[in-house]
Amino acid sequence: MLANLAYFGVEFAVARRIGSVSLFADSIDFLEDAAVNGLILLGLAWSVRARAQLGMVLALILLVPGVATLWTAWQQILSGAVPDARLLTLTGAGALAVNLWCAWILAKVRNQHGSLGLAAFLSARNDAIANLAILAAGALTALTLSRWPDLIVGFGIFSMNLDAARKVFEAARAEHRSGSRPVKSSRN
Repeated sequence: MLANLAYFGVEFAVARRIGSVSLFADSIDFLEDAAVNGLILLGLAWSVRARAQLGMVLALILLVPGVATLWTAWQQILSGAVPDARLLTLTGAGALAVNLWCAWILAKVRNQHGSLGLAAFLSARNDAIANLAILAAGALTALTLSRWPDLIVGFGIFSMNLDAARKVFEAARAEHRSGSRPVKSSRN
């Protein structure tokens, strides 16, 4: 939670400085992950039904970075600015390191605690995948001097957040129906 919150500040500042849609989306996602992980820690002591309801709320929270990404992408399309490829790549590499560490820790509990464990793991996993795409966008931006690699990655991050929200909501709904014990998810 603290690692996500700290890197949010770094990535958000760089994203604003260079006008990067993908870094902006990822920075907002770091903030969302910090909030989600805080809620998950709080919810672990709750009943199965209460955790399931929290899981449904978390599914909605997972959509927030996507909406912010769409807005930022629209602004980028209007401005036509190309982000600094060097800072895009360097910041993406730092984010990748943070997210791989978080995903490694959370992989151990992804099938425990029902939708809450799944939500935490999926957030970290999706973030690491997004960071690999940000690295590719940085390289392509350097080669082409185009804003499109950054925009495409931003839209990809949006799609992953939609998919994660759907998976967490489905797991939470199944938990809520069972009401007696967390449902282990077989999906990653």
